[in-house]
Amino acid sequence: MLGLVLLLLAIWLAISIIGLVIEGLVWLFIIGAVLFVLTSVWGWIKRNSGG
Repeated sequence: MLGLVLLLLAIWLAISIIGLVIEGLVWLFIIGAVLFVLTSVWGWIKRNSGG
């Protein structure tokens, strides 16, 4: 489970960086940042709940 969360976080981080680097893709950065935060929170909740 932790491996999946880390993989997703890496993907969202890469998407966010691409969105920042390429002009006109700020929306991609926003989506990547939101998904990164949601995945982090989801992983933290799963880890603390023992599931």
